[in-house]
This record gives sequence, structure tokens and C-alpha cells, in this order.
Amino acid sequence: MFREVINKLWSDVFSKISLIVLGLIYLSLLFADVIAPYPKDFSDRTMAYVPPSKIFVVTEDYKLSRPYTYNYVRGFDDENLRITYNLDRSEKHYVKFFAKGQPYKFLGVIPMSFHLITTDNDGRLFLLGTDRNGRDVFSRILFGGRVSMTIGFLALFVLFPIGLLYGGISGYFGGVVDMLMMRFAEAVMSIPSFYLLIILASILPSGMTSVQRFMLIVVILALIGWAGFARVVRGIVLSVKNQEYVQAAKSIGASNLRIITKHILPQTTSFVIVAMTLSIPSYILSESGLSFLGLGIQQPDASWGNMLKEAQEYTNIIYRPWLLTPGFLIFITVLAFNVIGDTIRDVLDPKSHSE
Repeated sequence: MFREVINKLWSDVFSKISLIVLGLIYLSLLFADVIAPYPKDFSDRTMAYVPPSKIFVVTEDYKLSRPYTYNYVRGFDDENLRITYNLDRSEKHYVKFFAKGQPYKFLGVIPMSFHLITTDNDGRLFLLGTDRNGRDVFSRILFGGRVSMTIGFLALFVLFPIGLLYGGISGYFGGVVDMLMMRFAEAVMSIPSFYLLIILASILPSGMTSVQRFMLIVVILALIGWAGFARVVRGIVLSVKNQEYVQAAKSIGASNLRIITKHILPQTTSFVIVAMTLSIPSYILSESGLSFLGLGIQQPDASWGNMLKEAQEYTNIIYRPWLLTPGFLIFITVLAFNVIGDTIRDVLDPKSHSE
């Protein structure tokens, strides 16, 4: 089954593109410390809202050169009453690859100073411009993506064991147990999830670190998402619990818990794989929505959601479009996961082939 899924994903053009895109994104996030020109705590307040750096490979006399850039100089437009930035062409700053730059700890543990791309100490290289605090947007996208792209998987690790076991017990025992358990699950499903997220996130203590807030958001997402999954698992269990292999396990004295975990729940594998793939985008969007509203990951730590919050201002959309980059990445990521999830569903759900 696994080989069939992989072959199908790789043979479908859109699925292959989605796999490559997600692979590149996760690889970039893993090596964010190396790829980013600046560490995650870098800030230069004199460089607020600097546009993306221009990299040149041709000199003023039209000769090929090593890649270089110019620093920006702040100015003021009296006519339009806004700050401007112009290139300071008095000094070139050469772009360096795999060179030493500002020190950092790789994965928060190993001290290093090598960067994939950087420039000299006096130069400033902002591939996607800066935000209002003079922080490099490109670097923050890489570090913030670690939060936005892992929260879905962490939530699933909490949510799916609960949903599997709850739905398996409910469907296996049936009767009054099933009725009571499903009524409770339906009560949980009836709660408006996003509004509940807002309420729970808003009452979290203000003194919490971003790591603590991140883990609590994961738990909150899991606790409000298990019910719908458990209900579907319960339906699958009802359809297989009277199969011969289940009756055979009962006849040899296997315990109810063993029958549920070893013989019944494995039959839900196909649904679980599809559900996991299609659920990840919703958790990415939930975290981004909370952070966008200021209830998720807090500044100065980055996530794609709280980075996008700065782009909601009309003037930033018009004059600083690079601040919209996190929104574009959220769109690409969610689209890629949905494409992969639909393809996996086509492979694992026989009914989809006949429709």
C-alpha cells in the first residue's frame, strides 16, 4: 500500500510538484540557521521598512563582477510625506557564499557562524526587505516557518491517539456506552472551534514564553479537533467489529483492549493517513489566524501569522509588498498539502475511482 501511494504521488504532476515544494520548505526550515543571513534575534532599528536589497553582477562600466550590493540610506519625501531609501553607491559590499557571518547556535545547540549567503560586517543584505523593527524578513520567514509548519504535526500526535481510542471503544462496545460517548463527542463538535480558540488563547497568562504558548496552542487545537475524527473512526469500527477475524480473537480469549488496538483500529489506517494529510492545513491556518490576531506566538518570536499581521495596513500593502510574503507561503503550503491529501485519498479510497 505504501509503495502504491508513493508511486501514485510521484506519477501525478501536481502531487510531484507539491512534494518537491514541501520538501524544499521543510529542508529550508531545518537548516534555517545556516540559510538565513542573520540570526533570529537580529534587529537594526535604523533600517526599518528597508526594501529588498538589490544585487548587482555588472559594474558601472558594464563589466561582469562578483555579486555585490549597496547599503540603503534613509531619506524623506517632503511631497508625499514618507520615508524613502536610496542606494548609497559610494561603497560596494560583496555578497559572500558559505562564509562567516554573525554567530548563532545551529538548532539552538551547536555554535556556528557560517551562513549560506551573507556580506561583510559593514554591509546589509536584506533579500526580502525588513519590518518596522529593522528585522530581516527573509530570516524571520525561515525561523517563523518552524512554528507554523510543525504545529499541525504536533497537534495530530495528540489528537489522533485520542480520537482513535475514543472512537474505537465507542464503536466496539455499542449500546449505552456508544450513545453516551457519541453525545459527548457531538457536544464538543457543536462548539465553534475558532471562537473557542480565541477565548482560550486570550486568557493565557501574558508572562508565558512563546515556547509555552506554542505548546498550549497545540494542546488546545488537539482537544477541540478529536471529536469529529473519533466519530468517523466509530463508524468504521461498527462496520468491521463483526468480521470473522474479530470473532476469532474473541473466541481465543483476547481482551477487549487487545481486540480494539490489534485487530480493529489497524483497519482504519487508510482513513487515518488521509485524515492526517488533510487536517494539517487546517491547523496551520488556525495557528496563523491566532498569531495574526495577536493571540498566538508573540513578538519578538516569529511565526508566519504574526509576521503577516504587519501587512494588514493599507500603506504597507501599497508601499511594502514584501511583507505579504508569509501569506503567499501559507497559501502555497496549504495548497500543496491539500493536493497531496486528495491524491492519497484517490489511492486508498476505492469508491473514489468509481465516481
